Amino acid sequence: MAQQTLDDRGVFAGHSPDQERPLRGYAVLMSVFATLAGLFSLWLRSSGRKLPERIDAGDLAVLTAATHKASRLLTKEKAMSTVRAPFTRFQGDEGAGEVSEAARGTGVRRAIGELLVCPYCVAMWIASGFAAGLVVAPRATRLTASVLTILFGSDVLQIAYRKAEETL
Repeated sequence: MAQQTLDDRGVFAGHSPDQERPLRGYAVLMSVFATLAGLFSLWLRSSGRKLPERIDAGDLAVLTAATHKASRLLTKEKAMSTVRAPFTRFQGDEGAGEVSEAARGTGVRRAIGELLVCPYCVAMWIASGFAAGLVVAPRATRLTASVLTILFGSDVLQIAYRKAEETL
């Protein structure tokens, strides 16, 4: 008989009988995120800093592109495999310097692995970091986001150039 995991019993029993889902690990990650957001809010309030009334369109555009690029770098870039390796298993190369990896392990380790291979999932963490940075250190945040946005633009041009070469 297969060994039961903690997720097979209690409130999570029956949620995903045909596929392993580290629900407790997800709960830990959500708790970490919520705790960090709460601590930042408490710190912000005690520091006397004010939230901006709004984020201007230019910052939104740069931070959006930067969040996209940072999430791709963290979750797909070959060189970043060293960060993901404790939580993932290499599946194969993908295009434009990216790799495909799958989460491994169980529990929190697997949940972290699933986060680290999903650009959509990790983007929330990155976007929140950029938003906090915009409040605390706007100049440094804009510079960092601008570099990532420039890199994203360069990627788009590289892909367009390669497509143009293929059609000639």
